[in-house]
Amino acid sequence: MKKRYQTLTQIEIIQVASELFFKVGYTQTSPKMIAEELNISTGNITYYFKTKEHLLLEVVQRLCDFQSKLLGIESDMGIGTIESICLEFMTVASACESNEIARDFFISTYQSEICRDYLRDNHVERAKHIFKNECSNWSHDHFVQAEVLIMGIIYGIIASRNDGLPLKTKIEGALKLMLSLYNINEQTKENEINRVLSMDCTGIGKKVLSEFVRFVDKSNEEALDSLIHRRKV
Repeated sequence: MKKRYQTLTQIEIIQVASELFFKVGYTQTSPKMIAEELNISTGNITYYFKTKEHLLLEVVQRLCDFQSKLLGIESDMGIGTIESICLEFMTVASACESNEIARDFFISTYQSEICRDYLRDNHVERAKHIFKNECSNWSHDHFVQAEVLIMGIIYGIIASRNDGLPLKTKIEGALKLMLSLYNINEQTKENEINRVLSMDCTGIGKKVLSEFVRFVDKSNEEALDSLIHRRKV
């Protein structure tokens, strides 16, 4: 995500909002809380960001950047892209299972139309690349329909509570459905899912969530430094 923010206030609002989303939760964060942290009026916030959802979208955009970065790192480590997609889902499900703030963030993201649209469009382009062989005869609309269904599957998993099912059972069922949508053959599907399920779901979920929060902080700092530098030259 490359954005060129025009004012220091814009970046500071995003920075404080991000910190509060991961400290107290998206649902519990109000524009008033953000304004008080910055010692500005709530009108200043709505001038730049129409709703709190638009601030959530800023973090979701960073999430997609983070996911792209991880895919690149995993590819360099010899982890296949299909396995990477499975690992990504497992990480999100595990983080939501063990961390209420993460769960609140992802549920809020999937409940927001503008955030869902951004995620869908991002993941459609990714899926076209990863599954180009299995879905060579698909149109753009086919990929969109698949991602809409997958987002519904993901939301169902992270939103479910007290259903008595072990986390790995839910992850396995969801991954089977997701990979089936993209015509992955049974042997590959079984191999990829088994590899992911053999990992420490909870440990990886906590680690990646922590790395994502640091990534957001760093992205905000870099945007701030870039604006200050442009003002000096």
